[in-house]
Amino acid sequence: MNGAGALTATSEGAATSRPRYGLVDAVRGAAIIGVVVYHFFWDLSFLWLIPVDVSTHPIWVAFARTLLGSFVFLVGVGLVLAHGRGIRWPAFWRRFAVIGGAALLVTAGTLIAFPQTFVYFGVLHAIALFSLAGLAFLRTPLWLVFALSAAFVAGPLIYTNPMFSERVWSWIGFWPVPPPTNDLVPVFPWFGVTLAGIGLTRLALSRGWAERIGRWRANGRLSRLLIGAGRWSLVIYLVHQPVLLAMLYPTANTVFSRTASTNSFTRTCEIGCVNAGSSEPYCTAYCGCALAQVEANDLWAAVESPDPTPEQTQAITDEVILACTGDIPRDPEALSPSLPR
Repeated sequence: MNGAGALTATSEGAATSRPRYGLVDAVRGAAIIGVVVYHFFWDLSFLWLIPVDVSTHPIWVAFARTLLGSFVFLVGVGLVLAHGRGIRWPAFWRRFAVIGGAALLVTAGTLIAFPQTFVYFGVLHAIALFSLAGLAFLRTPLWLVFALSAAFVAGPLIYTNPMFSERVWSWIGFWPVPPPTNDLVPVFPWFGVTLAGIGLTRLALSRGWAERIGRWRANGRLSRLLIGAGRWSLVIYLVHQPVLLAMLYPTANTVFSRTASTNSFTRTCEIGCVNAGSSEPYCTAYCGCALAQVEANDLWAAVESPDPTPEQTQAITDEVILACTGDIPRDPEALSPSLPR
């Protein structure tokens, strides 16, 4: 059996390493590149450099969950390939210590940078826990592995309790609304995805499919890039966000400062308009008109002022609110729209 860290036990109990699965590394590499892409646009959204809220937009949310699913699935794949024929405890604990230490670094770094939404049980914390818990299922009957996988995935769809929205219990995963944090990967449902990785990899090995996959070789530049990224995925994960933010923060404060203001204005205006009872099409049209009026009449100082003068308030009312309310076909269910501050 060829595998990433797959071992064959000798008669003395020692182990002989065999080649890695290049395809597994390539999939992991594609996933980590996807994470970099996602966080790049998340940072642009966070800094108001694009008008889309990446953290809530359905397409971006689906993309993020697909990436997360691929990583926790590969945890199960890696466990079977590395320890399926016998747990190599020294190697396991070394890897566990590295991932656990990296998870603590993420917690410490986000606690400093985002004290209100720091990461206390993110993807690295989950990978460490799932790796340890997954060892118990390397010899469990396959039917039970798949049954538990389905139970973990379905659990939060069947049962929720507000108690699990508290930070101390949220890592379990039965919350109706997650607590504020930049990254949360609860046991339910995500350990079920790791169990699926364990079960499917064991099934593949038992039927000889892994031998065919193991013969895959990187023949092109792209595939070699993906393999390299996969083998360095932990390092890339740890360093990419500080690098991205270090590049984007100065940009947000200089070249694109007005872009950030216009995106902030548009998003805040649309959220306030919808919350006031108007339809999304009406709010999009109204806020587009409002932005055009603000720019045409040079009213940014008035809009951004925390305490506008009576003259500025009158200018906003006349040149923006009244003008756009008259120009945009009225939403019959809307209340009077207002401008963001």
